Amino acid sequence: MPAAVYLGDEISAAGWRLAGVPVRVPPAGGEAAALARARDEASLVLVSAALAVHIDAGALAVAAGALSPLVLVLPDPQGAAVLPDLAARLRTQLGLEA
Repeated sequence: MPAAVYLGDEISAAGWRLAGVPVRVPPAGGEAAALARARDEASLVLVSAALAVHIDAGALAVAAGALSPLVLVLPDPQGAAVLPDLAARLRTQLGLEA
């Protein structure tokens, strides 16, 4: 069982592969299945932000909230896929911002 698995695009995967991390580059439409498979096989799943936008938000939230395996969505180095601003969302939910 690999300790970690990276899910993302081929270019970013090349860097992770050089670091010794097993990588998977799922085909279009296969992102959710790749996440489920990686969760079954590894103790740490690293998901690129660009890939995460193609996974159902509910399924991704369940995966990220699970205690095991740890699932992390990594920021996009090019900034093309923007992660939600969690701090702003919390301030809005707490009524600190409109």
